[in-house]
Amino acid sequence: MTPWLLTLAMAYLLGSIPVGYLLFRIVRKQDIRELGSGNIGATNVARSGARGLGILTLALDALKGFTAVFLADLIARHAGVPHLYGNHSNFGVAAAVVVVLANIFPVWLGFKGGKGIATALGVFLALVPLTALCALLLFILTVVATRYVSLGSIMAAISIPIFTVLLYHPHPVSLLVGESIISIVTIAKHHANIRRLLTGTESRIGSKKPA
Repeated sequence: MTPWLLTLAMAYLLGSIPVGYLLFRIVRKQDIRELGSGNIGATNVARSGARGLGILTLALDALKGFTAVFLADLIARHAGVPHLYGNHSNFGVAAAVVVVLANIFPVWLGFKGGKGIATALGVFLALVPLTALCALLLFILTVVATRYVSLGSIMAAISIPIFTVLLYHPHPVSLLVGESIISIVTIAKHHANIRRLLTGTESRIGSKKPA
């Protein structure tokens, strides 16, 4: 298997592990897809009466993203692939995109997974930590101000390429392209939330309505 194929396969298999589904199934003996919004992500897990499992889902989904980038860069170093910046390579950027897509479209659950936000957080903590922390701060401020988790996620996703341009020099084109793909896909997965935000029917923190 070539280094590129190894990287992409590793990223997809790692990202497709349905953490929220598995945790809820093991601990609560229920299918999280049958509760709330039916999403397997941290927000729906927490809103389904398992806040601790929701936090754990968030942490493990983020860890998937971080690990995929870390392993991809290791593969790149062993393959003699040049770095883009710091210790990161195009392998790391490609793995970042694939691991998020895998979280959203896991083969094990009929390609119906989470919204990719937690995994994207892990990816950006690995690739561009300053960008990730700024986006996380924007997420927190938005949620505190509006009590909409979905709006915080959308704002954070929009901000990622912007913060990278402002904070990182150089910022390779492939990195910005990878970030933009992740941002667009994760925002697109919030289409139902966007529709509810526009109609004023989106649920706020503390509500048990679909997320």
